[in-house]
Amino acid sequence: MRRRALPAPTLCAFAPFATVSAAHVILLAVESPVATITKLFLMPLLALPLAVSHRRSAPPAAVVLLLVALLFSWLGDSAGTVLPGAFELPVMLLFFGMAHLAYILLFSRHLARRRMPWWALIYAAWWVAMLAVVGPHAGGLLLGVAIYGLVLGGTAAFSARCSPLVAAGGALFLTSDSILALRLFLPDGLPAWSDPAVMLTYTLGQGLIVAGALAELQQRSTR
Repeated sequence: MRRRALPAPTLCAFAPFATVSAAHVILLAVESPVATITKLFLMPLLALPLAVSHRRSAPPAAVVLLLVALLFSWLGDSAGTVLPGAFELPVMLLFFGMAHLAYILLFSRHLARRRMPWWALIYAAWWVAMLAVVGPHAGGLLLGVAIYGLVLGGTAAFSARCSPLVAAGGALFLTSDSILALRLFLPDGLPAWSDPAVMLTYTLGQGLIVAGALAELQQRSTR
């Protein structure tokens, strides 16, 4: 009989995150102010499967990197709630940049299965295209946006070295930030439904990265 990649308790631990994520996206779609509150619970709930599945045989550094990525993601999610509008974007870029660096270290040191595939070059093309589109509207944030784009593209590229779940998560995270960048710098160019689309792809991306990482660490610990 084929063994599950993740045990049942770990899979069940994703249920609160999935439920609140769905509620958050729906609340965004109906423009409810409650969406701001539900957003603050997303990353703490995503840490639950990590707590449930943690084993002493798992590399401690990998567990720490996952927690660091979720912590900085939560800080990035919280920036809009606790900071004035003028400071929200640069602080958010800083926090999410730190989260992406943690993911890059996690992917390259603990989850990589293969060399970088040739098709990951698409992420380099993405960076050039995004700068071409967003750059003229970024103003004084151009350098920060360019650096953040490199880190974000790096996360997606390094995720391509990992399992299909992690690779899909990295691609969805990139998709989320791409839509967000267009909403921030070209607000008249996207329809209203793009706001919940940002969080739909974000929560799916983060969830797949964590699920894929836990599955890979689980399998390696039992070899």
